Amino acid sequence: MLILLPPSEGKTAPRRGAPLDLGSLSLPVLTPARAEVIDALVELCAADPVKAVDVLGIPKTQPELVDLNAALREAPTARADRIYTGVVYDALDPATLSTAAKRRAAGRVMVTSSVFGLVGLGDRIPAYRLSGDTTLPGLGGVQAHWRRHLGPGVVEALGRGLLVDLRSGTYAAFWRPEGEIAARTATVRVLHEVDGRRTVVSHFNKATKGRIVRALLEAGAAPRTPAALAEALRDLGWAVEQGDPTAKGTQLDVVVSEL
Repeated sequence: MLILLPPSEGKTAPRRGAPLDLGSLSLPVLTPARAEVIDALVELCAADPVKAVDVLGIPKTQPELVDLNAALREAPTARADRIYTGVVYDALDPATLSTAAKRRAAGRVMVTSSVFGLVGLGDRIPAYRLSGDTTLPGLGGVQAHWRRHLGPGVVEALGRGLLVDLRSGTYAAFWRPEGEIAARTATVRVLHEVDGRRTVVSHFNKATKGRIVRALLEAGAAPRTPAALAEALRDLGWAVEQGDPTAKGTQLDVVVSEL
């Protein structure tokens, strides 16, 4: 089983740590594509910080984010599960997983990244600011870049297992499952139900996805089909409705009434 998470917009910049070593990251097949993004991002932020603010959508009150990108190659690194913050990662809370769950997370969970394509939770990366819908001078659209390059990395990481795709729309556009892989892909949507009315609420969606991943890791669940995942989630206490298989995978709706 491979679980794909979205990144967080907010990131914790480590104060110390070794600089980035692309060769040490998971999925070395992605190294050349990663280097292309880093080259374009560093060039933009180092050569024209004012332009970088506009291109990257950085608030003018946070120019330090441009400096962060400019120093990407030399900046301190830390484990990815310490870099990414926000609702998903607060709910997952990787630091407090049991020893066995941490071991499973190392092999089963990866984060979609605008800079790195995919990273494992234990990969050492620096903090950065680059949204998935950005167009970088010299590179083009980040989404289009990863659509050209991410596939081999996903296929290698997935192997013959089930893909549990929890990415948000922006990052789902980096790569989409097709054919045989789509048949073993489950996407998860979280619906908030109040008085019989269901809506998608961002905070519920993110927090519940983090809790789902945590519960699956702690339980040692290893479903191999979308139907088996739905059953595993029901066993863990969630109300789950399974959609019909499509060319893009099978959608599971997790219905929650409270956070």
